[in-house]
Amino acid sequence: MSAKLAGTAAHKGIVADGDDTMQWMIYGANGYTGRLMAEEAVARGLRPVLAGRRREALEPLGRELGLEVRVFDLEPAALDLGLRGMGLVLHCAGPFSATAAPMLEACLRARAHYLDITGEIDVFAHCHQQDARARQAGIVVLPGTGFDVVPTDCLAAMLKRELPDAVALVLAFEAGGGPSPGTAKTSIEGLGQGGRVRVGGQLRRVPLAWKQRAFDRDGEPRTAITIPWGDLYTAHLSTGIPDIEVYMAVPPALIGRLRRLRMIRPLLGLGPVQRWMKARIEKSVHGPSEAKRDSTDTRVWGEVRNAEGREIKRQLQMPNGYALTVTAALGIVRRLRDAPAEPGFQTPSMLMGPEYVLGLPGVRLVG
Repeated sequence: MSAKLAGTAAHKGIVADGDDTMQWMIYGANGYTGRLMAEEAVARGLRPVLAGRRREALEPLGRELGLEVRVFDLEPAALDLGLRGMGLVLHCAGPFSATAAPMLEACLRARAHYLDITGEIDVFAHCHQQDARARQAGIVVLPGTGFDVVPTDCLAAMLKRELPDAVALVLAFEAGGGPSPGTAKTSIEGLGQGGRVRVGGQLRRVPLAWKQRAFDRDGEPRTAITIPWGDLYTAHLSTGIPDIEVYMAVPPALIGRLRRLRMIRPLLGLGPVQRWMKARIEKSVHGPSEAKRDSTDTRVWGEVRNAEGREIKRQLQMPNGYALTVTAALGIVRRLRDAPAEPGFQTPSMLMGPEYVLGLPGVRLVG
Protein backbone atom coordinates (compact mmCIF):
# COMPACT_ATOMS: atom_id res chain seq x y z
CA MET A 1 0.00 0.00 0.00
CA SER A 2 1.04 3.60 -0.39
CA ALA A 3 3.40 5.00 2.20
CA LYS A 4 1.50 8.29 2.15
CA LEU A 5 -0.42 8.84 5.39
CA ALA A 6 -3.93 10.19 5.83
CA GLY A 7 -4.75 12.68 8.55
CA THR A 8 -1.83 15.01 7.85
CA ALA A 9 -2.31 18.75 8.22
CA ALA A 10 -3.40 19.06 4.59
CA HIS A 11 -6.36 16.82 5.27
CA LYS A 12 -7.53 18.11 8.65
CA GLY A 13 -10.74 20.03 9.03
CA ILE A 14 -11.10 23.16 11.12
CA VAL A 15 -10.28 22.98 14.81
CA ALA A 16 -12.89 21.51 17.15
CA ASP A 17 -13.17 20.21 20.72
CA GLY A 18 -10.70 22.83 21.95
CA ASP A 19 -7.69 20.94 20.53
CA ASP A 20 -5.83 20.63 17.25
CA THR A 21 -7.67 17.61 15.91
CA MET A 22 -9.95 17.50 12.90
CA GLN A 23 -13.58 18.53 12.93
CA TRP A 24 -15.97 15.68 12.26
CA MET A 25 -19.61 14.99 11.53
CA ILE A 26 -22.30 12.44 12.32
CA TYR A 27 -24.62 12.31 9.32
CA GLY A 28 -28.00 10.81 10.17
CA ALA A 29 -27.64 12.00 13.76
CA ASN A 30 -31.41 12.09 14.24
CA GLY A 31 -31.79 8.36 13.48
CA TYR A 32 -31.90 5.68 16.16
CA THR A 33 -28.20 4.80 16.08
CA GLY A 34 -27.04 8.28 15.10
CA ARG A 35 -28.64 9.77 18.19
CA LEU A 36 -27.00 7.18 20.44
CA MET A 37 -23.70 8.01 18.76
CA ALA A 38 -24.14 11.75 19.31
CA GLU A 39 -25.11 11.38 22.96
CA GLU A 40 -22.14 9.15 23.74
CA ALA A 41 -19.76 11.42 21.82
CA VAL A 42 -20.79 14.37 24.00
CA ALA A 43 -20.44 12.22 27.12
CA ARG A 44 -16.84 11.58 26.03
CA GLY A 45 -16.13 15.27 25.61
CA LEU A 46 -16.33 15.22 21.80
CA ARG A 47 -18.21 17.80 19.78
CA PRO A 48 -19.27 16.43 16.40
CA VAL A 49 -21.33 18.41 13.94
CA LEU A 50 -24.80 16.86 13.70
CA ALA A 51 -26.16 16.55 10.19
CA GLY A 52 -29.00 15.01 8.22
CA ARG A 53 -32.02 15.77 6.08
CA ARG A 54 -34.70 16.59 8.67
CA ARG A 55 -34.37 20.00 10.29
CA GLU A 56 -37.32 19.39 12.62
CA ALA A 57 -35.54 16.39 14.15
CA LEU A 58 -31.97 17.71 14.12
CA GLU A 59 -32.37 21.18 15.60
CA PRO A 60 -33.92 20.01 18.91
CA LEU A 61 -31.14 17.44 19.25
CA GLY A 62 -28.52 20.08 18.54
CA ARG A 63 -29.98 22.35 21.22
CA GLU A 64 -30.16 19.47 23.70
CA LEU A 65 -26.52 18.51 23.18
CA GLY A 66 -25.16 21.98 22.48
CA LEU A 67 -23.80 21.02 19.06
CA GLU A 68 -23.72 22.63 15.63
CA VAL A 69 -26.37 21.37 13.21
CA ARG A 70 -26.21 21.24 9.43
CA VAL A 71 -29.23 20.26 7.33
CA PHE A 72 -28.61 19.02 3.80
CA ASP A 73 -29.57 16.19 1.46
CA LEU A 74 -27.39 13.86 -0.59
CA GLU A 75 -27.27 15.89 -3.79
CA PRO A 76 -23.65 16.64 -4.79
CA ALA A 77 -23.83 20.41 -4.39
CA ALA A 78 -25.55 20.13 -1.01
CA LEU A 79 -23.01 17.56 0.16
CA ASP A 80 -20.06 19.69 -0.89
CA LEU A 81 -21.40 22.64 1.07
CA GLY A 82 -22.44 20.52 4.05
CA LEU A 83 -19.06 18.79 4.39
CA ARG A 84 -17.09 22.02 4.22
CA GLY A 85 -14.37 21.98 6.89
CA MET A 86 -14.91 18.33 7.82
CA GLY A 87 -11.98 15.96 8.23
CA LEU A 88 -14.12 12.90 8.95
CA VAL A 89 -17.72 11.78 8.41
CA LEU A 90 -19.38 9.02 10.43
CA HIS A 91 -22.27 8.14 8.14
CA CYS A 92 -25.28 6.71 10.03
CA ALA A 93 -28.12 7.38 7.58
CA GLY A 94 -29.38 4.23 5.90
CA PRO A 95 -30.38 2.42 3.89
CA PHE A 96 -26.74 2.42 2.89
CA SER A 97 -27.58 0.78 -0.43
CA ALA A 98 -28.95 4.22 -1.38
CA THR A 99 -26.91 6.63 0.75
CA ALA A 100 -23.36 5.29 0.96
CA ALA A 101 -22.24 6.00 -2.61
CA PRO A 102 -23.14 9.72 -2.71
CA MET A 103 -21.68 10.32 0.75
CA LEU A 104 -18.47 8.49 -0.13
CA GLU A 105 -18.13 10.50 -3.34
CA ALA A 106 -18.50 13.70 -1.33
CA CYS A 107 -15.88 12.54 1.18
CA LEU A 108 -13.46 11.82 -1.66
CA ARG A 109 -14.01 15.34 -3.01
CA ALA A 110 -13.69 16.89 0.47
CA ARG A 111 -10.70 14.69 1.41
CA ALA A 112 -12.54 13.60 4.57
CA HIS A 113 -12.27 10.13 6.10
CA TYR A 114 -15.39 8.04 5.44
CA LEU A 115 -16.81 5.75 8.13
CA ASP A 116 -20.24 4.12 8.26
CA ILE A 117 -22.17 1.44 10.15
CA THR A 118 -23.37 -0.64 7.21
CA GLY A 119 -23.52 -4.41 7.10
CA GLU A 120 -24.44 -4.67 3.41
CA ILE A 121 -22.14 -6.74 1.20
CA ASP A 122 -22.67 -4.61 -1.90
CA VAL A 123 -21.82 -1.44 0.02
CA PHE A 124 -18.55 -2.96 1.23
CA ALA A 125 -17.78 -3.97 -2.34
CA HIS A 126 -18.46 -0.47 -3.68
CA CYS A 127 -16.31 1.12 -0.98
CA HIS A 128 -13.48 -1.33 -1.67
CA GLN A 129 -13.61 -0.44 -5.36
CA GLN A 130 -12.72 3.16 -4.38
CA ASP A 131 -9.47 2.09 -2.68
CA ALA A 132 -7.13 3.70 -5.22
CA ARG A 133 -9.12 6.93 -5.22
CA ALA A 134 -9.11 7.01 -1.41
CA ARG A 135 -5.33 6.61 -1.35
CA GLN A 136 -4.98 9.42 -3.86
CA ALA A 137 -7.23 11.63 -1.73
CA GLY A 138 -5.30 10.68 1.41
CA ILE A 139 -8.35 9.40 3.28
CA VAL A 140 -9.37 6.22 5.05
CA VAL A 141 -12.54 4.50 3.81
CA LEU A 142 -13.83 2.14 6.50
CA PRO A 143 -17.44 0.96 6.25
CA GLY A 144 -18.84 -1.32 8.94
CA THR A 145 -17.53 0.37 12.10
CA GLY A 146 -20.31 -0.97 14.35
CA PHE A 147 -21.63 -4.38 15.33
CA ASP A 148 -21.53 -4.92 11.58
CA VAL A 149 -18.62 -5.86 11.33
CA VAL A 150 -16.16 -4.97 14.12
CA PRO A 151 -16.53 -8.00 16.44
CA THR A 152 -16.80 -10.61 13.70
CA ASP A 153 -13.96 -9.08 11.66
CA CYS A 154 -11.66 -8.91 14.68
CA LEU A 155 -12.54 -12.47 15.71
CA ALA A 156 -11.86 -13.71 12.18
CA ALA A 157 -8.45 -12.03 12.20
CA MET A 158 -7.62 -13.53 15.62
CA LEU A 159 -8.53 -17.00 14.39
CA LYS A 160 -6.50 -16.58 11.20
CA ARG A 161 -3.49 -15.67 13.30
CA GLU A 162 -3.94 -18.85 15.35
CA LEU A 163 -4.35 -21.01 12.24
CA PRO A 164 -2.45 -19.28 9.42
CA ASP A 165 -3.24 -21.98 6.85
CA ALA A 166 -7.01 -21.85 7.44
CA VAL A 167 -9.10 -22.49 4.33
CA ALA A 168 -12.59 -22.21 5.85
CA LEU A 169 -14.14 -19.69 8.24
CA VAL A 170 -17.52 -19.85 9.96
CA LEU A 171 -18.89 -16.88 11.90
CA ALA A 172 -22.18 -16.74 13.81
CA PHE A 173 -23.97 -14.51 16.28
CA GLU A 174 -26.98 -14.34 18.55
CA ALA A 175 -28.18 -10.81 19.22
CA GLY A 176 -30.90 -9.79 21.66
CA GLY A 177 -33.01 -6.67 21.99
CA GLY A 178 -34.56 -6.33 18.55
CA PRO A 179 -33.64 -4.13 15.56
CA SER A 180 -33.75 -0.40 14.92
CA PRO A 181 -35.99 0.86 12.10
CA GLY A 182 -32.98 1.22 9.81
CA THR A 183 -31.75 -2.31 10.46
CA ALA A 184 -35.22 -3.71 9.91
CA LYS A 185 -35.54 -1.89 6.57
CA THR A 186 -32.17 -3.22 5.45
CA SER A 187 -33.31 -6.74 6.32
CA ILE A 188 -36.43 -6.21 4.22
CA GLU A 189 -34.26 -5.22 1.26
CA GLY A 190 -32.26 -8.40 1.74
CA LEU A 191 -35.33 -10.64 1.48
CA GLY A 192 -35.55 -9.94 -2.22
CA GLN A 193 -31.89 -10.78 -2.81
CA GLY A 194 -31.65 -14.18 -1.13
CA GLY A 195 -28.61 -15.48 0.71
CA ARG A 196 -24.88 -15.50 0.00
CA VAL A 197 -21.77 -17.43 0.98
CA ARG A 198 -18.15 -17.31 -0.18
CA VAL A 199 -16.78 -20.41 -1.91
CA GLY A 200 -13.28 -20.66 -3.38
CA GLY A 201 -12.79 -16.94 -2.84
CA GLN A 202 -15.91 -15.99 -4.81
CA LEU A 203 -19.23 -14.71 -3.53
CA ARG A 204 -22.03 -17.10 -4.42
CA ARG A 205 -25.79 -16.56 -4.26
CA VAL A 206 -27.77 -19.19 -2.36
CA PRO A 207 -31.39 -19.47 -1.19
CA LEU A 208 -32.69 -17.83 1.99
CA ALA A 209 -31.78 -19.87 5.09
CA TRP A 210 -29.63 -22.08 2.86
CA LYS A 211 -27.90 -23.99 5.65
CA GLN A 212 -28.90 -24.69 9.25
CA ARG A 213 -26.69 -25.76 12.15
CA ALA A 214 -26.35 -25.46 15.93
CA PHE A 215 -23.82 -23.51 18.00
CA ASP A 216 -23.16 -24.14 21.68
CA ARG A 217 -23.85 -21.31 24.12
CA ASP A 218 -22.87 -22.24 27.66
CA GLY A 219 -23.95 -25.84 27.16
CA GLU A 220 -27.18 -25.01 25.32
CA PRO A 221 -27.60 -25.32 21.53
CA ARG A 222 -28.57 -22.31 19.43
CA THR A 223 -30.13 -23.01 16.04
CA ALA A 224 -28.74 -20.75 13.32
CA ILE A 225 -29.10 -20.19 9.57
CA THR A 226 -26.83 -18.73 6.93
CA ILE A 227 -27.31 -15.03 6.23
CA PRO A 228 -25.73 -12.57 3.75
CA TRP A 229 -23.65 -10.73 6.39
CA GLY A 230 -20.97 -8.18 5.56
CA ASP A 231 -18.13 -10.42 6.74
CA LEU A 232 -18.53 -12.46 3.58
CA TYR A 233 -16.76 -9.49 1.99
CA THR A 234 -14.65 -7.97 4.75
CA ALA A 235 -13.39 -11.12 6.48
CA HIS A 236 -12.07 -12.34 3.15
CA LEU A 237 -10.02 -9.15 2.84
CA SER A 238 -8.87 -9.31 6.46
CA THR A 239 -7.87 -12.99 6.41
CA GLY A 240 -7.60 -14.21 2.82
CA ILE A 241 -9.66 -17.28 3.78
CA PRO A 242 -11.46 -18.52 0.63
CA ASP A 243 -14.52 -20.27 2.09
CA ILE A 244 -16.71 -18.23 4.47
CA GLU A 245 -20.19 -18.73 5.89
CA VAL A 246 -22.00 -16.47 8.36
CA TYR A 247 -24.91 -17.63 10.53
CA MET A 248 -27.47 -15.92 12.75
CA ALA A 249 -29.26 -17.66 15.62
CA VAL A 250 -33.02 -17.58 15.12
CA PRO A 251 -36.09 -19.20 16.69
CA PRO A 252 -36.52 -22.62 15.02
CA ALA A 253 -40.09 -21.74 13.98
CA LEU A 254 -38.76 -18.88 11.84
CA ILE A 255 -36.64 -21.14 9.65
CA GLY A 256 -39.59 -22.78 7.90
CA ARG A 257 -41.20 -19.42 7.24
CA LEU A 258 -38.03 -18.03 5.67
CA ARG A 259 -37.64 -21.07 3.46
CA ARG A 260 -41.21 -20.74 2.25
CA LEU A 261 -40.37 -17.20 1.14
CA ARG A 262 -37.99 -18.65 -1.44
CA MET A 263 -40.97 -19.32 -3.71
CA ILE A 264 -41.91 -15.63 -3.84
CA ARG A 265 -38.43 -14.10 -3.52
CA PRO A 266 -38.63 -12.21 -6.85
CA LEU A 267 -41.83 -10.53 -5.65
CA LEU A 268 -40.18 -9.44 -2.39
CA GLY A 269 -37.76 -7.25 -4.31
CA LEU A 270 -40.44 -5.34 -6.22
CA GLY A 271 -40.72 -1.63 -5.43
CA PRO A 272 -44.37 -1.61 -4.30
CA VAL A 273 -43.82 -4.62 -2.04
CA GLN A 274 -40.68 -3.08 -0.55
CA ARG A 275 -42.45 0.22 0.09
CA TRP A 276 -45.38 -1.53 1.77
CA MET A 277 -43.13 -3.57 4.06
CA LYS A 278 -40.98 -0.55 4.95
CA ALA A 279 -44.09 1.51 5.73
CA ARG A 280 -45.15 -1.17 8.20
CA ILE A 281 -41.72 -0.97 9.81
CA GLU A 282 -42.02 2.81 10.17
CA LYS A 283 -45.21 2.29 12.18
CA SER A 284 -44.18 -0.68 14.30
CA VAL A 285 -40.38 -0.74 14.81
CA HIS A 286 -38.79 1.88 17.05
CA GLY A 287 -35.58 0.21 18.22
CA PRO A 288 -34.77 -1.23 21.65
CA SER A 289 -35.24 0.99 24.69
CA GLU A 290 -32.34 1.85 26.98
CA ALA A 291 -33.61 -0.74 29.46
CA LYS A 292 -33.75 -3.37 26.72
CA ARG A 293 -30.24 -2.52 25.52
CA ASP A 294 -28.92 -2.76 29.07
CA SER A 295 -30.60 -6.11 29.72
CA THR A 296 -29.67 -7.95 26.50
CA ASP A 297 -26.35 -9.20 25.24
CA THR A 298 -24.72 -10.74 22.19
CA ARG A 299 -22.69 -13.89 21.57
CA VAL A 300 -20.38 -14.28 18.58
CA TRP A 301 -18.90 -17.60 17.45
CA GLY A 302 -15.93 -18.11 15.16
CA GLU A 303 -14.43 -21.28 13.71
CA VAL A 304 -11.54 -21.87 11.31
CA ARG A 305 -10.40 -25.10 9.68
CA ASN A 306 -7.36 -25.97 7.56
CA ALA A 307 -7.08 -28.47 4.72
CA GLU A 308 -5.97 -31.22 7.13
CA GLY A 309 -9.13 -30.80 9.20
CA ARG A 310 -7.59 -29.03 12.19
CA GLU A 311 -10.12 -26.66 13.78
CA ILE A 312 -9.94 -23.75 16.21
CA LYS A 313 -13.08 -22.30 17.79
CA ARG A 314 -13.56 -19.12 19.82
CA GLN A 315 -16.52 -17.20 21.28
CA LEU A 316 -17.00 -13.55 22.20
CA GLN A 317 -19.42 -12.34 24.86
CA MET A 318 -20.44 -8.71 24.43
CA PRO A 319 -23.14 -6.13 25.21
CA ASN A 320 -26.22 -5.39 23.13
CA GLY A 321 -25.31 -4.80 19.50
CA TYR A 322 -26.28 -1.11 19.53
CA ALA A 323 -24.16 -0.40 22.60
CA LEU A 324 -21.27 -2.17 20.87
CA THR A 325 -21.85 -0.18 17.68
CA VAL A 326 -21.53 3.12 19.51
CA THR A 327 -18.34 2.28 21.41
CA ALA A 328 -16.71 0.57 18.42
CA ALA A 329 -17.42 3.38 15.96
CA LEU A 330 -16.39 6.16 18.33
CA GLY A 331 -13.16 4.33 19.09
CA ILE A 332 -12.34 4.31 15.39
CA VAL A 333 -13.25 8.00 15.13
CA ARG A 334 -10.87 8.72 18.00
CA ARG A 335 -8.10 6.70 16.35
CA LEU A 336 -8.33 8.63 13.08
CA ARG A 337 -8.48 11.99 14.83
CA ASP A 338 -5.57 11.24 17.13
CA ALA A 339 -2.93 10.02 14.68
CA PRO A 340 -2.20 9.54 10.98
CA ALA A 341 -3.31 6.32 9.32
CA GLU A 342 -2.47 4.72 6.01
CA PRO A 343 -5.07 5.85 3.47
CA GLY A 344 -7.28 3.63 1.37
CA PHE A 345 -9.93 1.03 2.09
CA GLN A 346 -9.62 -0.62 5.50
CA THR A 347 -11.47 -3.19 7.55
CA PRO A 348 -11.77 -2.77 11.33
CA SER A 349 -9.07 -5.34 12.10
CA MET A 350 -6.75 -3.95 9.42
CA LEU A 351 -6.85 -0.45 10.93
CA MET A 352 -7.30 -1.19 14.62
CA GLY A 353 -5.76 -4.66 14.99
CA PRO A 354 -7.49 -7.97 15.79
CA GLU A 355 -7.60 -7.27 19.55
CA TYR A 356 -9.47 -4.00 19.13
CA VAL A 357 -12.79 -5.58 20.01
CA LEU A 358 -11.39 -6.97 23.28
CA GLY A 359 -10.72 -3.43 24.49
CA LEU A 360 -14.35 -2.36 24.10
CA PRO A 361 -16.57 -2.21 27.21
CA GLY A 362 -18.13 -5.53 28.17
CA VAL A 363 -16.37 -7.64 25.52
CA ARG A 364 -14.43 -10.77 26.44
CA LEU A 365 -13.41 -14.12 25.03
CA VAL A 366 -15.40 -16.93 26.65
CA GLY A 367 -14.24 -19.92 24.65
